[in-house]
Amino acid sequence: MNIREAKDEIKNAVRAYLEKDEAGQYEIPVERQRPVLLMGPPGIGKTAIMEQIAHELGIGLVSYTITHHTRQSAIGLPMISEKEYGDKKYSVTEYTMSEIVGSVYDKIEKTGIKEGILFLDEINCVSETLAPTMLQFLQYKTFGSHKVPDGFIIVTAGNPARYNKSVREFDIVTLDRVRKISIEEDFDAWKEYAYKEGVHGAIMAYLEIKKDNFYSIKSDVDGKSFVTARGWEDLSRVIKVHEKLGIPVDNKLTDQYLQDKEIARDFADYYELYHRYNELYKIPDILEGKFPEDLAAIKNGAFDEKLSIIGLLTDKLMDEFRDYSKNAAVQKLVYEVVKKYVDGEVEYLKPAIDELEEKTSREADAGLLNREEESERRLAVAALRECLKEVETGDVTTAKKWFTSREADRQASIKATGDHLTNSFEFMERAFGNPESLTGSQEMVIFLTELSNAYHSLKFVRETGNEAYYKYNKLLLLNDRKQELNREILEFASEWK
Repeated sequence: MNIREAKDEIKNAVRAYLEKDEAGQYEIPVERQRPVLLMGPPGIGKTAIMEQIAHELGIGLVSYTITHHTRQSAIGLPMISEKEYGDKKYSVTEYTMSEIVGSVYDKIEKTGIKEGILFLDEINCVSETLAPTMLQFLQYKTFGSHKVPDGFIIVTAGNPARYNKSVREFDIVTLDRVRKISIEEDFDAWKEYAYKEGVHGAIMAYLEIKKDNFYSIKSDVDGKSFVTARGWEDLSRVIKVHEKLGIPVDNKLTDQYLQDKEIARDFADYYELYHRYNELYKIPDILEGKFPEDLAAIKNGAFDEKLSIIGLLTDKLMDEFRDYSKNAAVQKLVYEVVKKYVDGEVEYLKPAIDELEEKTSREADAGLLNREEESERRLAVAALRECLKEVETGDVTTAKKWFTSREADRQASIKATGDHLTNSFEFMERAFGNPESLTGSQEMVIFLTELSNAYHSLKFVRETGNEAYYKYNKLLLLNDRKQELNREILEFASEWK
């Protein structure tokens, strides 16, 4: 499977394990809830999808890398307790609670959520002393004499032996107690996640051109060289900060994240070229409907250059789509508070702001908010404090005007983004138009496909509408149907012969 398919499988497994009958008992008894074993190469997002699943299902998540644990920290330390059997007292060896099990109970206490996932990474790299304990854990959800709470589902992950020399091969007895899911790297599956997370446009465009460089692990006389999805995402974050601070992005930086000197150098060269294309073709002008004079040169250019232009356009639009989603979420939070104040609860505003800020901090500390949601909450708090200052020298009318002004700015931004999207389609038609194709050109198909596969672009179009998108999307569907009919006709003709 790819990582997206694996996420769906694990999510379904967790939902099935947490389903209860009319008596409140789990439909699948705890002892029959096989732990999930996720096996795949390093750095492709196994940990990230666990966070997404927990967040989407509204359950807790406790994560551990099992290689960091000794037998004592995993099972607990021995202690002597006194028990009475019959009429005699005996000293009995017991164990303190495992650090791992204790963390699950801590999570429940902190969040109040009694169901969740206990995720143990690198499960097949446990120490020699801990290995015998794992069979008991996988079957009975216990470390030593302490049991993982029934509402917590066990998910484990590991790397195949070719990626890690510390790997221990699981025997049949162990494998017969788990649900094994094998995953492999897949750029197209990762791309959906990358667009949503805002991975840098230069990385997205580069990998579209050189997909083989998305994930690579090689061994030669100089040792191992590798590039992973984790490396690309971390590099994206540092590039954005470097650009913000005006710090150069060069091979010295890329080499620190892409552990393959050839790929690191190649991307550093492309990054420089990517910015030259941005300046040469004036992408902000294209979004405003001001197109380059020599469109023929663009149409006749190298395909890699065309993909770079499409990548630049897509990147700028995705930034605006993400801003739309963020601003809509913030404005909704602001509206809910201001409306109560305007409706007559004049003493409500400051306590409501304080409550939202305290709730945000509490839920963020408990891991119940992702980065995006925490940012939206904090931006809403900042906006509401601005409103509070306004009404200190005014009244309810002042709050209304303040909110109306914010909403007018937001609507203007929505219109600008919609115009930019329409102008982008017009540019693609003028630059790459092909009258013999329903959709115009191969380049238009690529551009439309990228937009149609990204979360924030679909959210924008679905909630605000865009005639150009609808037009070309309809043409794309018609073209697909036309090609399908042509294939059917050819197959029928060959069979007739």
